[in-house]
Amino acid sequence: MSTRAITVMTHGRPQETSAALRELGEMAAAAGALLTLDADETAKHPLVGDVAGLAFDTPAAPGAELCLALGGDGTILRALRSYARTSVPVFAVNFGEVGFLSTVEPERMREGFARALAGTLDVLSLPAIEVEGPAGSHVALNDLSLHRKVGGRVAELAYGIAGDEIGSVRCDGIVVATPAGSTGYNLANGGPVMAWGVAGMAVSFIAPHSLGARALVVAPDDVLMLHNSSRETLAVSVDGRPVGEIAPQQVVRARFAHDIAKLAQMDGSSFYRRLREKFGRLSR
Repeated sequence: MSTRAITVMTHGRPQETSAALRELGEMAAAAGALLTLDADETAKHPLVGDVAGLAFDTPAAPGAELCLALGGDGTILRALRSYARTSVPVFAVNFGEVGFLSTVEPERMREGFARALAGTLDVLSLPAIEVEGPAGSHVALNDLSLHRKVGGRVAELAYGIAGDEIGSVRCDGIVVATPAGSTGYNLANGGPVMAWGVAGMAVSFIAPHSLGARALVVAPDDVLMLHNSSRETLAVSVDGRPVGEIAPQQVVRARFAHDIAKLAQMDGSSFYRRLREKFGRLSR
């Protein structure tokens, strides 16, 4: 019988995750599974000697049954992007600050991973935003943002649907978020929080220079057009990562896409409980 493969992705502070990696490797070995680390992950975790359940310098297995992410939301998003449009779910242990997308906190790591190995976790399908423009084609699982460069002038961004302009706002930038991403940059802008399961894109403005700028939610079948009406080139970011630029008078298109990535979840894990626990904890 072939060994079950589970790929591993961790954040950039291996001193925080190496012990957990060793522990989960032992659990995987007992269940007939193997945690595989590619060259980059192997360089992060110079564990000495043979470690049960861990395979080093191993390319990501195309037949992996699970992706294990140890880190914060950035690491989890990287894992989700890597397995977008596949059936491989991401099981995430929060070793970050907020970890809104995480499956479990470290204290419940063993319980959750045992469930993952047994195949008894719930799997949530996450939507994304398909982005097309001068910076190429991208998939945003959290958000797309257009924003002025450091030292640049205030941006002017027009936005519309099906050829009809909705408005034009002078601002530092604009953010288009998925429901999962609505609790990130969008929330910081005062944009609407969208519960998981809601279909649509939240649009909010970064430091708008207008009393009339209002956030909105775009219907899932509508294509949102973002037009750079500024005199300067703006930066384009996807999930917080710079991906290119948009010159004056150029356009970026954003459309909602269903069921792009899979996230493993514990039973009874509700969006509203997660919202209270994650953000309520930070406000104390």
